[in-house]
Amino acid sequence: MNFDQQKVFEGKRAFHRNLADRSVAEKLRMLDALRERELAIRGKREDVPSALREEPAPPRAGSK
Repeated sequence: MNFDQQKVFEGKRAFHRNLADRSVAEKLRMLDALRERELAIRGKREDVPSALREEPAPPRAGSK
């Protein structure tokens, strides 16, 4: 697969210009949509332990 680096960089610049041109309210709406997607994905993966989730420590041997 060949990539034209110049096209990639031009695309990134255009994307960043597009974001910069948006209003703050529109950017906040985009952030809300991303947050909703993240929560939907997380909800589907409840069975996968999270590195950030605290779990009780296993009991020590010999303790009751």
